[in-house]
Amino acid sequence: MTQPKRRILVTSALPYANGAIHLGHMVEHIQTDIWVRFQRLRGHECHYVCADDAHGTPIMLRAEKEGISPQALIDKSRAEHCRDFAGFLIDHHCYHSTHSEENRAITTDIYNKLDNNGHILRRTISQLYDPEKNLFLPDRFVKGECPKCHAKDQYGDNCENCGTTYAPTDLIQPYSVLSGAAPVLRDSEHYFFDLPAFDAFLRDWLQTADLQDAMRNKLAEWFEAGLQPWDISRDAPYWGFEIPNAPGKYFYVWLDAPIGYMGAFRALCDSSGIDYDAYWRVGSDTELYHFIGKDIAYFHMLFWPAMLEGAGYRKPSGVYCHGFLTVNGEKMSKSRGTFIKAETYLKHLPPENLRYYYAAKLSARVEDLDLNLDDFRQKNNSDLVGKLVNLASRCAPFLEKHFANQLADALPDTALLDSIATKADDIADAYERREYSQAMRDIMKLADAANEYIDAEKPWVKAKDDASRAAVQTIATVGLNAYRQLITYLKPVLPQLAEASEAFLNIAPLTWGDAQHPLLGHTINPYQPLMQRIDEKTITAVINDSKEDLKEEAGINKGGKPVQSENWISIDDFAKPDLRIARVLECGHIEGSDKLLRFKLDVGELGEREVFSGIKAYYQPEELIGRMVVYVANLAPRKMRFGVSTGMILSASGDGELHLLNPGEDVKAGMKIS
Repeated sequence: MTQPKRRILVTSALPYANGAIHLGHMVEHIQTDIWVRFQRLRGHECHYVCADDAHGTPIMLRAEKEGISPQALIDKSRAEHCRDFAGFLIDHHCYHSTHSEENRAITTDIYNKLDNNGHILRRTISQLYDPEKNLFLPDRFVKGECPKCHAKDQYGDNCENCGTTYAPTDLIQPYSVLSGAAPVLRDSEHYFFDLPAFDAFLRDWLQTADLQDAMRNKLAEWFEAGLQPWDISRDAPYWGFEIPNAPGKYFYVWLDAPIGYMGAFRALCDSSGIDYDAYWRVGSDTELYHFIGKDIAYFHMLFWPAMLEGAGYRKPSGVYCHGFLTVNGEKMSKSRGTFIKAETYLKHLPPENLRYYYAAKLSARVEDLDLNLDDFRQKNNSDLVGKLVNLASRCAPFLEKHFANQLADALPDTALLDSIATKADDIADAYERREYSQAMRDIMKLADAANEYIDAEKPWVKAKDDASRAAVQTIATVGLNAYRQLITYLKPVLPQLAEASEAFLNIAPLTWGDAQHPLLGHTINPYQPLMQRIDEKTITAVINDSKEDLKEEAGINKGGKPVQSENWISIDDFAKPDLRIARVLECGHIEGSDKLLRFKLDVGELGEREVFSGIKAYYQPEELIGRMVVYVANLAPRKMRFGVSTGMILSASGDGELHLLNPGEDVKAGMKIS
């Protein structure tokens, strides 16, 4: 069915510019890329932009730690991100940065319009401040107990357990992620976006926008809780854009991050002659879709459309959320080798194996996706090698050996090809609705039917008989045309295989309509293997390399030797901590604290010391009395709500577990560790 030509702008959420791209990121970018490629294959004008999210205190602090400028850090990250996305065949038409002149200009424009229209409020607030680091703490640098569901160790802007958003000051028993210190409150004037003023608009927009039902239900909870003004400013020191006419005040990273979509598209328009205003003016007939993770829905479905409305721009046509990635049924783990970086995967496996597996699992629902590595190997071997590519590899040799690679001029029976062609609209509808798993199932059923046709016709038998050999050309022509139809349907998922197949079939780049018309009387090229099976050793190598990545982060290279690191310390640095053996004399709960235990320690010649340690979730006090522990004796005393903690007890943590270091029983309280 022919559709009117559409004009579409599509974005993925912006990866943060201080970490590597991993297979969790690829869920979203592969999902988006498939949808964009499908739209373009159908003949629509569809542009895909993204950018690095390059602002915020974490960028500033990491750059400081690495001894480089923030600009150098984000430039390095962007180069690595572009490399990894290209490796997975993600066709961003522009991959930009939020720290760009385009984004600065548009952010300033939107802010000024919001301010002129009365949507910016100014208030003096009490803000959490780290007295040890001497800076105001960004939301993500404060952790504590969620004020709604009481989940522990939640960030200062939203709870990952229940999805509630709040101010960092709402957290119960907050602490600084940077130093562990209890933050103090300091006054500062901040700028707020008046979100409650857009309550009626947002309720109307949410009725017309293309959203998943699960997200509509979640948004209803947020409305029920009541919209609040949104703090859009941060105090210096901060890495970002300074607010106009407000020295020392900077835009909060989430203010200019979604505007980064506009900045990236502006850069694309300037380089290619696309009409920018046609996509962003109110009343435009273009379409705008955002693909995002479910954890950032609040920003994209409330703040973002309200900002656009207040500044006089068009709103998104739809926002599509996806769940998180698990590996082998569990959260990605560095120690188990299942926290797999994109770069590590690509050293061992072609990108299309992951693209197909994700497509075979993705639906339009907001569900987590599990990458089961055994299933990944088996499904790729069964579907792509055993069904799809097998169809080409078993038919092409007959044409090469007996018919000079020539397809038949006519087909007396096109029932198989007709049955595949009639599924075009159903498969297109599944792609359009992001029901990729349904599309993959339908395509593989068609591949089964095509292979059953070859099995029934037995060309290998007929090729031995001169009288029936002519029928072999017809059978192979049907089989290769079926393969051509299937690879057309799979081209959004497998663009590299499609390109190799186009070269093998000696044809121009496939379009969606090509599946309707058989290729006849045509000379193909000699067949070359199009895809290889995945063996267990390859999967093991990916896991082992991912574990090696963890070792490198810890300072050990793959040969067992230390790697160069800007984080090395000298022997003099190591000698600074006064590490002692201590015996636990007393240990008990603290009234009003869900995290801390109070210790009285015997540190030998240093006497007795009182320490608060956040290990309540892992130990009962009675099991620790009399135990030997490792104690940092010269750590500066820290004043807390419950008293003064004089030192620190050392522990090991990982994969959600925590263990106190056990120095053994042949040691005495007060002994020095060196």
